[in-house]
Amino acid sequence: MGLATIADGASRFAAFIDELTSVIGHADRAAPLRDYCAGLLAAEGRKSVEPLAAVTAPGGVSAQHQRLLHFVANAPWSDELVLAKVRQMVVPAIERHGPIKAWIIDDTGYPKHGPHSVGVHHQYCGQLGKQANCQVAVTLSIANHHASLPIAYRLYLPKVWAADAARRKKAHVPKQIAFKTKPQIALEQIREACAAGVARGVVLTDASYGSNTALRTSLSALALSYVAGIVPTVKVRAASGRGATQPRVSVKALALSLPKHAWRTITWREGAADRLRSRFARVRVRIAPIRGAAGRAPETLLIEWPEGEAAPTKYWLATLDEKISLRRLVDIAKMRWRIERDYQELKQEIGLGHYEGRGWPGFHHHGTLCIASYGFLISERETIPPSGPRCARMLAKSAIPSSYRPRGAPDPAATSRPQLDRHHPSKIDRRHRQNPAAMPMLCPQLQTEHPLCFMTQ
Repeated sequence: MGLATIADGASRFAAFIDELTSVIGHADRAAPLRDYCAGLLAAEGRKSVEPLAAVTAPGGVSAQHQRLLHFVANAPWSDELVLAKVRQMVVPAIERHGPIKAWIIDDTGYPKHGPHSVGVHHQYCGQLGKQANCQVAVTLSIANHHASLPIAYRLYLPKVWAADAARRKKAHVPKQIAFKTKPQIALEQIREACAAGVARGVVLTDASYGSNTALRTSLSALALSYVAGIVPTVKVRAASGRGATQPRVSVKALALSLPKHAWRTITWREGAADRLRSRFARVRVRIAPIRGAAGRAPETLLIEWPEGEAAPTKYWLATLDEKISLRRLVDIAKMRWRIERDYQELKQEIGLGHYEGRGWPGFHHHGTLCIASYGFLISERETIPPSGPRCARMLAKSAIPSSYRPRGAPDPAATSRPQLDRHHPSKIDRRHRQNPAAMPMLCPQLQTEHPLCFMTQ
């Protein structure tokens, strides 16, 4: 990789930030927007505000810290407008490899020790796999087989927070924010995506969302198809035979009653070490309608029962064409893996869970800027998926030595904040700060996990 490639990457990053600047409001927010996103991509370790200040302004950390903190915690710019602009810029890169196939609903948790951060509560935390003190954000992502991108991001505000006026005021929770369940938040995000004309895809959910009958009914009312995970206790009737006279049984009981020939082994994609395969069966079923609603059309119950397991492990309800092949149905259901990898990369590489502020605006601003930075990486990936298995091994080794460090960048060794503030920039450093586009910076942690990205200081 030559210097021309680095310069091209730097210019693309500058153009990406310029587009975001058009919706960020005041012109004086352009510099902190650029620096915050560059810091998210360039900083190693924790991506809270102070490390971002250290990596983007090593000669004046204190002043930069205050600028970035104000920008992310207090500046009144619109998360919705920025995310819409990111979607507008990144979707063409995703769609070069095929149209959008799926909308993925999910949520992610951030463990917290204290009780003061907005929305923090003892609740289920997916990152820990158990109940814990944490914040939870609900997201909607768009995806195809090449890439995926979160397009909506909203903090779940528990009832105890929603009803506490004093805590709401201290955390700057907007007055219009009322308590909503996670499925209700997800449905709101989906309605907004429909209104914005986002290219439609099959809605994919895990069982915590898919088991919500009201959510599934609302998706159908929006003319959206879904493949929704459900819990084993959901009751159905077989759609064939005696129809309404068929007894209602749990999907688990129905799965256990299927004959051996109903099960087929399906391979759906390459895993980290081998091709992923399992046993699946499908049955047409009817779901009991919610009270007062019209009877629902038959749906397809998809069941997974891996070889060697004592019972089926996963269940989905699908409203796709009943003639769709089983292999294709499994392929669509399994596309939900993309959001899990997005969360992993957003947290580990971009610092999605590293924000240390306590207020509502800062929580969402940080999340929006993380998604924007991640969107830039996606737009740079032309040949491999953003979270594809074995992507590190597919990358050519960088021609730049691992010890390379741009002038003005902080030393990799730990340096205290007072020491950084005492550093005086050289003439070359001052020239770079006067002309940021002239100074490419290699995103260090992405050399092994992602295609190379570039940003300016």
